[in-house]
Amino acid sequence: MRNNIPEIYTEGYDDIVKRAIAEDIGAYGDITSEYIFEEDNSSRGFIICKETDGAVLCGIKLAEYVFKTIDPSVAFKMLKNDGDKIKNREKVCAFQGKTLSVLKSERISLNFISHLSGIATLTRKFADIASRYGVKVTETRKTLPNLRLPEKYAVRCGGGFNHRFSLSDGVVIKDNHILAAGGVSEAIEKIRSRVPHTLKIEVEVKTKEELRHAIKSKADIIMLDNMNNEELKESVKKIRENLGKACIIEASGGITLETLEEICKTGIDIVSVGTLTNSAKAVDFSLNFE
Repeated sequence: MRNNIPEIYTEGYDDIVKRAIAEDIGAYGDITSEYIFEEDNSSRGFIICKETDGAVLCGIKLAEYVFKTIDPSVAFKMLKNDGDKIKNREKVCAFQGKTLSVLKSERISLNFISHLSGIATLTRKFADIASRYGVKVTETRKTLPNLRLPEKYAVRCGGGFNHRFSLSDGVVIKDNHILAAGGVSEAIEKIRSRVPHTLKIEVEVKTKEELRHAIKSKADIIMLDNMNNEELKESVKKIRENLGKACIIEASGGITLETLEEICKTGIDIVSVGTLTNSAKAVDFSLNFE
């Protein structure tokens, strides 16, 4: 892993897992398995990666939580850790316990691992490029409802960093704020008169005029949204000339793996990429009995 992963990410697991279990098991339980197997029937097996090009693992801790919530007596052993690079056909965990418990845990665990590993794998591709230029990669708030913590955890497992967890985590003035407030300067002035001096103010700009006002108002962080490379270079130059390194410069909007390197060369500090959480391809995993 590229950076330490705070324990805060595991705090919301209980509610997430319990809702996932209730959703999948339904009102009457796993009727197929219960008609076939007796309560004391036992099985053992493993979860294996089936992605041809391998992946970055994420969600194995969540999978263990699923198994243990459904049946604390199930023996679950992690063979790989979240953040590890894994190969095709590589086992990531082994388990042994009641067959009914394992089958109830199967799809929920695989869904979490597949989805979160997809995010971690894509993030690693972005981070590998950006890190060569000292640029940090972050996600956005474009996350699935109720899965923000695990998805942001997956970004960290992939070597990325986190943007805001919620609207209460920081001030980010965006286009609709600017329109409703009457302009960039007006929005910043209103916020600065009300928030503590310790709170940073970030503002999103799309035009030269908005950038001019953001610089004049001495925004702490300036997000350059949907600008081409020449516009980014020019904007970075103006910010550095007026605000120096004290101002953090973030690029956002339509950033892909193909365009990332040239964007990083413009001198920005951070790229925020919504694709990491809203468009990552799931990684293929399978649960197999021995």
